[in-house]
Amino acid sequence: MQRKFINNLIFILFLNLLVKPFWILGIDRTVQNKVGAEEYGLYASIFGFAILLNIILDFGITNYNNRNIAQHSHMLRRYFSGIFNVKLILGIIYLIATLLFGLIAGYEDRAFFLLFVLSINQIMASMVLYLRSNITGLHLFKTEGILSIMDRVIMIILCSILLWSSYFEGEFEIEWFAYAQTWAYLITLIIAFVLVYMKAEFYRPEIDIKLFRIILKQSLPFALLVLLMSFYYRLDVVMIERLLPNGRAEVGIYSQAYRLLEGFNMFGYLFAGLLLPTFSRMLKNKEHVGKLVSTSFNLIFIPAMAVATISFMYSREIMDILYLSNIDASAEIYQVLMISFVAIALTYIYGTLLTANGSLKQLNIVSFIGMLVNLGLNFWLIPKQGAYGAAVATLVTQAFVILAQIIISKRTFGMPYEIPFILRQSLLVLLACGISYYTKSYFSDFKIHAIAIMALFGGFALVLGLIRKEDILKLVKKK
Repeated sequence: MQRKFINNLIFILFLNLLVKPFWILGIDRTVQNKVGAEEYGLYASIFGFAILLNIILDFGITNYNNRNIAQHSHMLRRYFSGIFNVKLILGIIYLIATLLFGLIAGYEDRAFFLLFVLSINQIMASMVLYLRSNITGLHLFKTEGILSIMDRVIMIILCSILLWSSYFEGEFEIEWFAYAQTWAYLITLIIAFVLVYMKAEFYRPEIDIKLFRIILKQSLPFALLVLLMSFYYRLDVVMIERLLPNGRAEVGIYSQAYRLLEGFNMFGYLFAGLLLPTFSRMLKNKEHVGKLVSTSFNLIFIPAMAVATISFMYSREIMDILYLSNIDASAEIYQVLMISFVAIALTYIYGTLLTANGSLKQLNIVSFIGMLVNLGLNFWLIPKQGAYGAAVATLVTQAFVILAQIIISKRTFGMPYEIPFILRQSLLVLLACGISYYTKSYFSDFKIHAIAIMALFGGFALVLGLIRKEDILKLVKKK
């Protein structure tokens, strides 16, 4: 199971490395440089607002369905019609609720129309995620890998035409960015629906009220978890825009730093997408998950620490390459956010493990406390420190969440705190970070030093036995 997981992970990461960096650095970044920080800040704050009510859209159904299909694949035929139709109803309710709250929040004219478009996009994105959860639940990871990049590929094609085609003479409006996403999600949704329909071999466009109630009742704990996580992940941009007189500009600056964090998070999300059905099936078969947890920890913690180290040391150089303005401000924010990235990356292991086990009560308690911590810190820090304060709030919140999840996971599964493992990880961080810091002055080009830092982390991981040479050779030689 562990070898299959790693092979599928490599395939999906390869596909996403081909596409998503170009989306983030080539398209999304260029859009912000074209329209400016304030205009992009309008888009980012409304996008964050549109995500806040995602609980209505999903109601925890995607995670519930992924876990359920992974453990009982024959249930796809029975559940597909019912859940898909439920998602359609929830989408309508979500759209009405979001637009209503948008009016209450004071969105008018252009901002309100942009909220409408982004809400439609969120509905389609949620539908695609549900359809993909069926694919991963069936352990068709390569098909899921292709679906995971499809919307971005289509967006890249459409946005490239809008950004660089001579027909548009260099003009670009932020609404075009939203429209491109609409078409990309629509095409991906149609293709994903056809693929799942071919596996289910059955779809009936009617509402099964009994199944509707069962699904909503069983997915309620998942829904609460989605709501709480949405608040402490996405409320920061909304609060920046609302609490500061120059809120849209500050959101634009924050978005410059947050963009790379979100990009790296995509790979963590893919990691979790593989782990959830894998953990679910192992737990159903009463297999011990400790080994896979340790392997997953190494696979995500070591690269995350390397990326965080490079980002902290060269935040200004990175921002200077990517953007045209607000370099120093976004660089400071980026340093803090990328430290929090290490904690976020680890939640894709321990949070996913607890989800697969059905430990939703514990996860919801942790997420509720995390939301309160995040809200309190944002209200306190944003008026004093602006967008930088929101970054600090994110760091503290994510650190609390991952520590709580690790403690709960250890207790739930009887996994000991392996002192030798902890010491080797600590030694890796001290040696790699220390050498990286003291060798900085020997490199005139930070990009070469960044490659050296990645090599340092990888080399020490091998020397300390965190990544074993024989495991790598087994994977390479596997037929």
